[in-house]
Amino acid sequence: MADWVTISALATAGGTLILAVATFASVRSANRAARVAERALLAGLRPLLMPSRQGDPEQKVGFVDQHWVHVPGGGGSAEATDDAVYLVMSLRNVGAGIAVLHGWHLDPDFTTARSHADLSSFRRLTRDIYVPPSDTGFWQGAFREPASAEFTNAAAAIRERRTLALELLYGDHEGGQRTVSRFHMMPHSDGGWITSVSRHWNVDRADPR
Repeated sequence: MADWVTISALATAGGTLILAVATFASVRSANRAARVAERALLAGLRPLLMPSRQGDPEQKVGFVDQHWVHVPGGGGSAEATDDAVYLVMSLRNVGAGIAVLHGWHLDPDFTTARSHADLSSFRRLTRDIYVPPSDTGFWQGAFREPASAEFTNAAAAIRERRTLALELLYGDHEGGQRTVSRFHMMPHSDGGWITSVSRHWNVDRADPR
């Protein structure tokens, strides 16, 4: 004779197991969809800075002491005076989001180091600089302490027309997705400087390499 109590208990257990499996699959699917949506949102905010193109318009950039610099597309400017070292670079944002520049680090010698400089060594910008997506902008920086080693080394490299390695720290307008990009400013035969980029590092997420 069938034990209906046992059969009922097994059926209930089986139904509960099936419901648990279905719930688990549904939760996994929902989590996967949420991650995809989050990645899509972040991709829409993510900037990526590159040198501007040579055909891009020339930009006029001013410093707080009323020193003005003109930089052509694909180029930069490096000037050393007795009182200040002025650095400017023309940029293009090839990413989907606005780039907000946070800081910079100058190495007065060409470098192929596999890692960027320590973030604590980056100099903070004195004002926010924004580069819109799919458009051009600029970065500017200056050394104003002639007695400092940074000033002396930068001024010597500029006067000797050596290639400068410059790392920029920037992120999206929400304050996340920070990136470090290493640029090089190379002296040109016409007396100006041309720019290139060699590497990008993700600070707040995994690197692609």
